[in-house]
Amino acid sequence: MVQCQTSTLHSEKSVLMASIIKEDKDLNKGIFVAGLIICVWAISLIFLISLDTTKMNAVSIGIAILWQTFLYTGLFINAHDAMHGVVYPKNANINNFIGKFSLTLYGLLSYKDLLKKHWQHHRYPGSELDPDYHNVYPQNFFLWYCHFMKSYWSWTQFFGLVLIFQGLINLFKMPQENLILFWMIPSTLSSIQLFYFGTFLPHRRLEGGYTNRHCARSIGFPVFWSFITCYHFGYHEEHHEYPHLPWWKLPQAYNTKTDVI
Repeated sequence: MVQCQTSTLHSEKSVLMASIIKEDKDLNKGIFVAGLIICVWAISLIFLISLDTTKMNAVSIGIAILWQTFLYTGLFINAHDAMHGVVYPKNANINNFIGKFSLTLYGLLSYKDLLKKHWQHHRYPGSELDPDYHNVYPQNFFLWYCHFMKSYWSWTQFFGLVLIFQGLINLFKMPQENLILFWMIPSTLSSIQLFYFGTFLPHRRLEGGYTNRHCARSIGFPVFWSFITCYHFGYHEEHHEYPHLPWWKLPQAYNTKTDVI
């Protein structure tokens, strides 16, 4: 069993991280990827809201919900990478704006609040000072998820979303059923997806305790399924070891890992 510690890079691993980062000759890649996710999310949402759901069967509606959930998760991953300064390393203001914009689209979340709590999570993983951690054993998924959401949810956010929902229905005459199916449900499912693959599986305390100072482990999915499940967020030990790697670089860092669930 290993004691969880503040994240710091070993010198030899710093060399590895530097070599991976050097492969990105175009430092605009981060902003391009983030912009692409935002655009695809917006186009998809507008298209789905415009559909006549009475002419769709349950399977096609289910696929559309899962697709939009995946894109919602991408919005949060945008913000997450912005918190690590890798969306647009050339300009911190632009980098943070994209993070704030992505979280606003995601669900009116506060970038400033999440930024503070996320770096607390990195500095004090698996401890009482970690806002993402539920220090109860055995760790129940549902109770931990409620604890997790309580830490980030606010009544201001709730009432803001209600006002937007009512405005879209009454002012812009958008169909209520479509908003529920393709706006509300995907954002909720996305929070579950992010929690399950990005917090619960990587940080839950197993019977033998933790085996590294990050109190984290990686999910041993192939690269394709790692991308589909949570934009490689399941390679979580690597993310804690190399916090300044963008999400699409985590599979390369994962090749060096030794602790896989």
